[in-house]
Amino acid sequence: MAENTQPRVKLEPPGVKAPTGASPMASPQRAAGTFDYKAILQHMVHQNASDLHLKVGRPPTLRVDGHMVTLEMPPLTQEDLRSLAEQVMAPKNIKEFSEAKESDFALAVPGIGRFRVNAYQQRGTIAYAMRTVPFQAKTIAELNLPEICERIALMPRGLILVTGITGSGKSTALASMLHYINQNRHANIITIEDPIEFLHRDIKSSINQREVGTDTNSFGQALRRVLRQDPDILLVGEIRDIDTLDTALKAAETGHLVFSTLHTTDATQTINRVLSFYPPHQQTEVRYMLSTALRAIISLRLVRRADKKGRVPAAEILVNTEAVRDQIRDMSKSLNIPELIKEGAVAYGMQTFDQSLMNWYHKGVISYDDALFAATNPAEFALRAQGINASSDTSWDTVKQDVS
Repeated sequence: MAENTQPRVKLEPPGVKAPTGASPMASPQRAAGTFDYKAILQHMVHQNASDLHLKVGRPPTLRVDGHMVTLEMPPLTQEDLRSLAEQVMAPKNIKEFSEAKESDFALAVPGIGRFRVNAYQQRGTIAYAMRTVPFQAKTIAELNLPEICERIALMPRGLILVTGITGSGKSTALASMLHYINQNRHANIITIEDPIEFLHRDIKSSINQREVGTDTNSFGQALRRVLRQDPDILLVGEIRDIDTLDTALKAAETGHLVFSTLHTTDATQTINRVLSFYPPHQQTEVRYMLSTALRAIISLRLVRRADKKGRVPAAEILVNTEAVRDQIRDMSKSLNIPELIKEGAVAYGMQTFDQSLMNWYHKGVISYDDALFAATNPAEFALRAQGINASSDTSWDTVKQDVS
């Protein structure tokens, strides 16, 4: 079986010396009928794991630097995970789970950390996916995001989308940009999240964080009234439907700075996804609205480091220049966003995924194989890595400057 080939990490019982750099951990207590989830969460934090997966018939499994690592423990039972539900789920979440077979909520464990939790059902039994959420948002520099993210964060108005697959660092990047604004602007910031992940304290800005299910009944309800709350900056945790998108676009058009996320892989797919929310007869109108409201798209892919533990973000950055606006509006032409990004690399600080990967590879931060695996155009990337390129192509000049 594939799961038996995965590396296992032993969770030490009390009194047994833990590996260097770790703390002794207690085993889950089954005798008393209560699952000791805190020991596993503490081990998760010590291992710097991003996610924890719990399901019946399998030991707890961590995601460390992108890899699934199974803890050396007995398989979990249905009673273990039912007991966990009683310990961590509020009555409203238990009710939601019984009706919808899934529930999202935030979990704070004193002395250990904060976690975003999704409880769901599989094969008739309850399962959990837990993600670590740092108490303090990291800075843009600490996350190794491009410096242009600082300029994007301080744009006065418009729509900024952060995209990527699940686990690519969208929420973390958004939190770092919000933190940067908080350090540099006097603004009224309102967030609508499900659930709240990063907790922000007021520095220069006033930040009001609203959690769906606790502070408001729904995204739709919060968005319908948010413009009455005098926001300068609005953060919507995720664009899930046309109503959310429509409100975000209109808020951006009327002078607000709006941040949100989409589960798309790059700038081209993001623009197409936004357009796909609307029926054909509205395409002309929405293309004009998007071309006016959009300010930037930041797409992320996390790549394992070769120089030390951890991962770094490969980032595609699109800034909405006049050329990009013209392409979005023109229904007679297909989008050619990658070429526009290359052309705007020097003048506007834009970059493609492959340019970002080449920077990390030349600096020795990521391996050639991992860079090639994450590349949008592996064949072209391989040629570039060998120094083969057209002399008239200046779109990679920024890469040469960064590594010289």
